[in-house]
Amino acid sequence: MRRLILFDIDGTLLSADGAGKRAVHAALMDVFGTTGPIGSYSFAGRTDPEIVRDLLRADGLPDAEIQSGLAALWFRYVEYLHGEIRGLKVQALPGVAELLDRVEAGGPEVVLGLLTGNIREGARIKVEAARLGFSRFRVGAFGSDHAERPALPAIAVERARRETGIGFSGKEIVIIGDTPKDVACGQHLGVRTIATATGQHPVDELAACGADHTFADLSDVDAVWRAIAD
Repeated sequence: MRRLILFDIDGTLLSADGAGKRAVHAALMDVFGTTGPIGSYSFAGRTDPEIVRDLLRADGLPDAEIQSGLAALWFRYVEYLHGEIRGLKVQALPGVAELLDRVEAGGPEVVLGLLTGNIREGARIKVEAARLGFSRFRVGAFGSDHAERPALPAIAVERARRETGIGFSGKEIVIIGDTPKDVACGQHLGVRTIATATGQHPVDELAACGADHTFADLSDVDAVWRAIAD
């Protein structure tokens, strides 16, 4: 069996109890002096750069000013995220640890990866806090690679090809996530999608988005593995 299995992080692998949003809020205030309409803005399924640009554009900041402050913003964001995470007990969501073990035991052509809107360092902080082991994910595509989520699957596929020599395609690529944006982002590549209602979107909404398989959570590891492998 040949599979490239790409997991979203927030709401799929773990819950960080809003730590990322609080860190973004603090970093935006430090660097730009405003957060834009952060209270009413949904982070779900969006990349970190997309979130920041949307919030600042909504407050009238020009793109040139936003771009000039991004390096400082991400530096401060990582600092604040470390602080937020230290005050939390970040938990892996039901079934996740067992499912990751099953994927890793799937064979030499089964590759475990990440596909997330988090910038890479933010992803590492969260995954390590949940004691899932960031280094076990052999490939990844992150918000720091591209601000548009639909661009990330192709980046992950290319990194997997360089890592393994395997050109994964179509239903050999599995994206597991908790939002309609996770379901939609790889449709142009014909990927297999597995949706879990452990974030903000219920099962019926995720199923209506066209996910190949939809689960309330990932606790039935045998059923999820069948969805991956069949």
